[in-house]
Amino acid sequence: MPNPRELPIYEIEAALLNGARSTGRVVVQAPTGSGKSTQVPQMLLRAGMLERGQCVVLQPRRIAARMLAKRVAQEQGVRLGDEVGYQVRLDSRVSNKTRIRFVTEGILLRQMTFDSHLRGVSALVFDEFHERHLDGDIGLARALQIQGTTRPDLIIIVMSATLDAGLLKNYLAPCSVVASEGRMFPVTTEYEKHPIDPDREDVWDAAARACARVVARQPSGDVLVFMPGAYEISRTVSAIQFQRELRDCLVFALHGEMGPDEQDRAVDRYEQRKIIVATNVAETSLTIDGVTAVVDCGLARQARFDPHRGINTLLVEKISAASADQRAGRAGRTAPGVCLRLWTEREHIQRALQELPEVKRLDLAEVVLTLKAAGIDDVAGFPWIEPPDPKALARAEELLADLGAVAAGAVSPRPSAVATKAVRAAAIDETGRRPVLPDAGAPRCTSITDIGRRMLKFPVHPRYARMFLAAEEHGCVRSIALMAALTQGRTFWLRNVGRDVDTAREELLGAEHESDFFLLMRAYRYAERANFSMDACRRLGIHAQSARQVGPLFAQFLEIAQDEGLDVAERRVDGALVRKCVLLGFIDHLARRLDAATLRCELVHKRRGMLARESAMHEARLMVTAEISEIGGRAGEVNTVLGLATAVEEAWLKELFPADFAETVVTGLDPNTKRVTARRERRFRDLVLDSKDGAEPPATEAAEILSREVLAGALKIEAWDDVVEQWIVRVARFAEWFPEMEAHPIREEDRATLVEQMCYGCHGVKDVRNLDPWPILKDWLTPKQLAAMDTLLPERIDMANGRRSKITYPKEGAPVISARIQELFGVDKLSLARGRVPLKIEVLAPNQRPLQVTDDLARFWRETYPEIKPALSRRYPRHEWR
Repeated sequence: MPNPRELPIYEIEAALLNGARSTGRVVVQAPTGSGKSTQVPQMLLRAGMLERGQCVVLQPRRIAARMLAKRVAQEQGVRLGDEVGYQVRLDSRVSNKTRIRFVTEGILLRQMTFDSHLRGVSALVFDEFHERHLDGDIGLARALQIQGTTRPDLIIIVMSATLDAGLLKNYLAPCSVVASEGRMFPVTTEYEKHPIDPDREDVWDAAARACARVVARQPSGDVLVFMPGAYEISRTVSAIQFQRELRDCLVFALHGEMGPDEQDRAVDRYEQRKIIVATNVAETSLTIDGVTAVVDCGLARQARFDPHRGINTLLVEKISAASADQRAGRAGRTAPGVCLRLWTEREHIQRALQELPEVKRLDLAEVVLTLKAAGIDDVAGFPWIEPPDPKALARAEELLADLGAVAAGAVSPRPSAVATKAVRAAAIDETGRRPVLPDAGAPRCTSITDIGRRMLKFPVHPRYARMFLAAEEHGCVRSIALMAALTQGRTFWLRNVGRDVDTAREELLGAEHESDFFLLMRAYRYAERANFSMDACRRLGIHAQSARQVGPLFAQFLEIAQDEGLDVAERRVDGALVRKCVLLGFIDHLARRLDAATLRCELVHKRRGMLARESAMHEARLMVTAEISEIGGRAGEVNTVLGLATAVEEAWLKELFPADFAETVVTGLDPNTKRVTARRERRFRDLVLDSKDGAEPPATEAAEILSREVLAGALKIEAWDDVVEQWIVRVARFAEWFPEMEAHPIREEDRATLVEQMCYGCHGVKDVRNLDPWPILKDWLTPKQLAAMDTLLPERIDMANGRRSKITYPKEGAPVISARIQELFGVDKLSLARGRVPLKIEVLAPNQRPLQVTDDLARFWRETYPEIKPALSRRYPRHEWR
């Protein structure tokens, strides 16, 4: 093992320790391979800064936490778990002796929840902070709160190779910023000359070709290949093994779902040249010695959450430029290296500079519950580094309220459709204006309940935590514990299995009509009885290693449940009671089959999806699904798939959520008959359970529907012509010029109200087309106002020859009349309302063509008329010319 003291990070040791002593807050910028992850905690230990407590080092990934702890323990010459240890979700190697503890970010957040003083902790080191994981963001914000109140002695260090130092410097102020230049060897970056066409060549084949080029050019050094997931890794390993030029290389996979022994074998040193195909677990923190070449596909699987639809997504996306630089840096640790990027330089310029922080793209339910437990009821006002979408916070609180984890909010929920229409109708009757309704997207200020606090004891998503508590009531804790264990990692079902596997599954596991969970549980028991034999598991399409990993999780969940006072005794359980527990945990994933011929489903919150083909719930009418995912396919296709379904009964909904049922009459315009129709619907929340056509459409709703068609221009009231529009302008000018009459103009929102009133009593398009708008329009003014307008602002004005000329009222400026010059002889001035409103006159020649527009006829007669009279009289000799 090389001397760690020779690592570049030791160039800034003095500055780092001085900053820790003076401000207690340090930002460390150090490139990949500088040794910051392993050496900074040891610097603090040797400097005597950990005499009163541990140094807790936060890592974004479990594999990095475990392997870094192993490396530091070796450097310290101690056994892993003694002075140096690690703690990740459901796996721990620590003791009373531990001074340096590597943890995943969620572990610290839970510790803060139950111990706001962080007793026994002297320093917090947030490593690889540029990845901006949600738990890391929250943990840093809480650490600053704790340091600023009860623990001013707490040391906070934030580290990364590519973090935004400016953002952190402002957020952590006052703080010290130290930077290490490092001693990286140069890495040559090469791009593809032309974009890879996925329809012609798979990315794993392109990666295998790139590996062959590297090995042919470089006489030594290992190769690290980045792929987005375990499936792509397995295909890449196969493609490499088929390359004749690579037959002398060892090939290893490396990803987070592998067991510790497999991971260790992938990073060990060998005499033979090796190629490691990894996910982004190898992008940061984790150092793999001997790598001098990187082949980067430029892709990663990114977890996202859509707060508008409540759907988790796991799509393959392009990595950012910062992530690409991190990956390239892995090739320059021990010697000059090369990075082959499987995209063009032009494509690289178009990539995002940084990854989007998780706070902007993940489900916030678990972290919101954690904050509530810490006494932070107003999560919107929490000091986020970057605030999340308010709708994401609102949906998280809505889910927690559904689970009973938080109390009712201070913001009133959106009124029901019936209540909304009643309010709207009343408001229209009185003022002609529509009401402003409360914003349902606003985050609520809620408080954690006793149920919520108990849920936090379980290191799982709040849904499963709620299921544990319900299981205690129904005596089925072991079943729920196994369900939770089965869903913590990747499913052990192998996909795309043959017909013989399907037949074997049905023979050995039996048919299933109640829950996909039950089939999964029987499959696990089968694998367990077979001692996870690969041959026995392969017969049923079970991934033996993944199934084996369920057992320790199951045991730990049972231990946690027992510690919380739950009865974990094994007993025969009624499946209906287990399904009720699932219903409580996934009530917002309630789905109804739309028809028996397809797998199409409709869910609460106005979502739709397809039941997974491998689901056994094809006969269920109502179900809850534990997985709703958008799965990316070829050519950008995205499919919403509902998996792990559990059949439920409507009677259970009435038992557990009686207030969420409603019967409503829904109206709409039939595109075929062109008439408003109605159907009576019975709903659970916004999910239609059943409906019946033939109900009488309420007159108010029919009027709303038809008026919307009119206002959108899809339907025309034949009698609503230019005369009507001119009358509306007259009303506006009357209100403007004669305020003492207390008339009001007809604004756009008033126009919508008037059209809706006209449509009242109509049930079809034909009825609307034949409407007479004048009774409703003229009712806008009182009889006194109407008479005054007709007098003061008439439609026509009497001319000298007895003809009545039409007056045009524009939206701005003076009214205008058009008159032939002979009709104006002897007239020096025209106005309305006894001179109060001047008129503009468009003087016309005998052929009706305009000669001049003027508001000063006297000047026209005096100056203009003498000049044009001779020509006009010659052209039109039969007309009178004075």
